[in-house]
Amino acid sequence: SASAHDCITLFATHPPTTHTMAAIASSACVARVVATPTTSARVVSVKAFGASSAGSSKASSVKLSTQAAKRGSLVIVAANNSAVACGYASALVDACSDEKVLDSVHTDIETLTAYLTANVMVAKFLANPTMEDGTKKEILETLAKEAGFHPFTKNFLALLIDKRRIGQIMKIVEEFETLYCESTDTQVATVTSAVKLENEQQFMIAKKIQEMTGAKNIKLKPEIDASLLGGFVVTYGKDGSGFIDMSVRGQVQTLRNEIVIV
Repeated sequence: SASAHDCITLFATHPPTTHTMAAIASSACVARVVATPTTSARVVSVKAFGASSAGSSKASSVKLSTQAAKRGSLVIVAANNSAVACGYASALVDACSDEKVLDSVHTDIETLTAYLTANVMVAKFLANPTMEDGTKKEILETLAKEAGFHPFTKNFLALLIDKRRIGQIMKIVEEFETLYCESTDTQVATVTSAVKLENEQQFMIAKKIQEMTGAKNIKLKPEIDASLLGGFVVTYGKDGSGFIDMSVRGQVQTLRNEIVIV
């Protein structure tokens, strides 16, 4: 069977979709901004139980079509997967909070998430149930060593492999991020701009949102949309109800509406 080194070498032959953990950690240093009440805004590095059923009823008073049955199965599987992800994420948050290592592990999880997002082949390999667990562990251990992951993070990833849940890692880290923000009173805001914003611009936006929301921390998620023509748009709040439009496109639309009204 292929070793972890062989697998990583194979992934490295696809430069358009492969990025090293070191590169991810380095570029991530300007991806998030947190503002706190007592200090100026600072950049935060972006370093990322189940049950089964058997058998089926031989007799039922309700007849389901084959398609309806399939749809029902898909809904049940989706619900179970969501519950599994939430369960693992919640357990990780609780354990890290008890040991006062939540921030360290959160930094690791964000790095891992960024790495797997940038390296689709690695993510698919980990999710493939036909691949050997030992090789998966070797790959994650190699990445963890390079990034300097906390022991909690390494143990958690090993546990996911042992429990055959590593294929749900992206959903689990998504749930973990939500629980982390709730636990640390962190407001997440998406800032979409026509061009990449400078650090100072991100700091100013973070401070302004903090003043508006009263949150202890503000985390910015930068996105680029050239169709804005210039400026930026900010959405925040759990349902994205908070909205600030400082884009050129928004100003043009406002003027257009005023002309129509007149």
